Amino acid sequence: MEALAVGARGPPRDCRGAGRRGPQSPHAVSRTVVGQVRLLRDLLGVLQQCLRRQATCLLSVPHPQRRTLQAGASKPHDELLQSDRIQIVSLTEVQRLAVGPHILQYGVKVVFQAVHLLWKLMCRKPAAYIFLQNPPGLPAIAVCWFAGCLCGSKLVIDWHNYGYSIMGLVHGPGHPLVLLAKWYETLCGRLSHLNLCVTNAMREDLAENWGIKAVTVYDKPASFFKETPLDLQHQLFMKLSRTYSAFRACSEPSDSGMERSAFTERDAQSGTVTCLPGRPALLVSSTSWTEDEDFSILLAALEKFEQLIDDGESLPPLVCVITGKGPLKEYYSRLICQKHFQHIQVCTPWLEAEDYPLLLGSADLGVCLHRSSSGLDLPMKVVDMFGCCLPVCAVNFQCLHELVKHEENGLVFEDSEELAAQLQMLFSKFPDPAGKLNQFCKNLRESEQLRWDESWKRTVLPLITDT
Repeated sequence: MEALAVGARGPPRDCRGAGRRGPQSPHAVSRTVVGQVRLLRDLLGVLQQCLRRQATCLLSVPHPQRRTLQAGASKPHDELLQSDRIQIVSLTEVQRLAVGPHILQYGVKVVFQAVHLLWKLMCRKPAAYIFLQNPPGLPAIAVCWFAGCLCGSKLVIDWHNYGYSIMGLVHGPGHPLVLLAKWYETLCGRLSHLNLCVTNAMREDLAENWGIKAVTVYDKPASFFKETPLDLQHQLFMKLSRTYSAFRACSEPSDSGMERSAFTERDAQSGTVTCLPGRPALLVSSTSWTEDEDFSILLAALEKFEQLIDDGESLPPLVCVITGKGPLKEYYSRLICQKHFQHIQVCTPWLEAEDYPLLLGSADLGVCLHRSSSGLDLPMKVVDMFGCCLPVCAVNFQCLHELVKHEENGLVFEDSEELAAQLQMLFSKFPDPAGKLNQFCKNLRESEQLRWDESWKRTVLPLITDT
């Protein structure tokens, strides 16, 4: 069976992302299923401008790769690059015109991308299926449907969110471009042969308001999202310490045969790695630095946490790592510099694809500030964190309960006050083997989470083999 993947779930959003945000294409490849997947990459630069989202890799396979990359990443994971079943095809991105009305600039780019994408699709050997992630779907949905009609391919749309709702974060819900995008998605979304979506809430919304019948396929972590062994943690910390002071040891070891980071120490002679007593707690968040994530909530909570330490509470110092690239990074970086924390260090690194899972697997707590623009999608960064058995504090929205189980695998908060209280509770007497944080980790280990390949075989494969 041959499939062509156009689009990618989410970011890196982390990939992640996002980058993110988002971190890649979902169902276009499970190596046990697809003989060859041709991948189109860096599609629709216009949406990067219009949505102000710097997408991770707009077209890529396999699906879990999307989350490893984070937003803006250029080098896919080695697993992707080394596969003999995947061909990466780059698309030319037109830079935004410097003259003319904004809507004209937008229109020119959409037309160019539509023609260019159609040409690339028609130059490839016809595939049985074209898997398209939405968003971005403008103009990809119409182009892929048209190419499928000409080549006999069936179009499968993976609904991760609604593109118009993301545009509305920037332009407002009543903007003509947003209304046009909504009309386009509603009309063209019904052209697909099969529809997949990421939550039951979205499935119900598609059926009720769009007349589209979809199948829920939850995001699952890739196999390389797992707890990081202590020796690999030390290697990562030492690597990051060369660039980021937050990972450097406060003092040099008295024994010249010892190698020390802010968190770990390695005996060069025996190779034994141990955690430093009194080490900081490591808090991680990943982002595309876009309007759907309000990091002022985290910064306000950190200020309250710092005040608690000053007041004599038994709390550890914190190293807060916020990974990713995006349009609002500079704005929040200025806010961070103005805080002058004494017990908290905040750094905003850009990580290599292989380092991001290692960081999640080394952290003590994840924080997610993603608020779905539609209220119907789930943050992929949390999926990856759970794959690493990393508990999460996540800001609440409509369907978050489909992923984060409050008081079971993490905590849900509404504002900075509640987040600060949760940080205080989780890090009280850190590291406490009997504490809530370790209980969440234990629950995640015992949950026997399904990985992406197995999820694909159970949910998506039967849908396409029966057609």
